[in-house]
Amino acid sequence: MPNLLDKEVKRGSTEMLILALVEDRPRHGYEIAKLIEERSDGVLQFHPASLYPLLYRMEKRGLIKGAWIEKAGQRRRRFYRLMPEGKKVLNEQRQTWADFFAALDRVARINPA
Repeated sequence: MPNLLDKEVKRGSTEMLILALVEDRPRHGYEIAKLIEERSDGVLQFHPASLYPLLYRMEKRGLIKGAWIEKAGQRRRRFYRLMPEGKKVLNEQRQTWADFFAALDRVARINPA
């Protein structure tokens, strides 16, 4: 059973994970959720529906921009791309996490890599 710290770490890192995944190219919510799960070897899992409220809030803040795209034979999907403000926030969050991991390593000899 996940403890409160697990929930807080997950909540605090979700925005950065989303920004990092749309940094390369636009992605839709389901793809974002699957990539988080795959790249974390199943440690981090998000139901795609639970990501949509966060995606909408991030879009409202100008971090990402969504656009509906229809492809023949597929249902319509909203693809999100990184905006300049999102790139700035992503860089800040990466630095914050790097500083945090460095501090953990100095205190408890935890090497995150």
